[in-house]
Amino acid sequence: MPKKDFSQIAFDVAQIATGEAPKAAPSPKQDAGRKGGRKGGVSRMESMTSEQRRELALKAAGARWNKDAPGPSGTGARKR
Repeated sequence: MPKKDFSQIAFDVAQIATGEAPKAAPSPKQDAGRKGGRKGGVSRMESMTSEQRRELALKAAGARWNKDAPGPSGTGARKR
């Protein structure tokens, strides 16, 4: 793909700013990933027992509300 000159870049910026730029269609890989992501959480919850779901919910609530708890990487308290 050849490099664009200044006027071509300016034209692209103007189209994006006015909303006239064409939107790129998602690739088949993106569609497949989105489809798997949508059904993944549902199938995970269906396969868990109510006790497992409860433990997962308590862990998530603790991570949201306990600001001193280690984050996902185990680095300590989160900063605001």
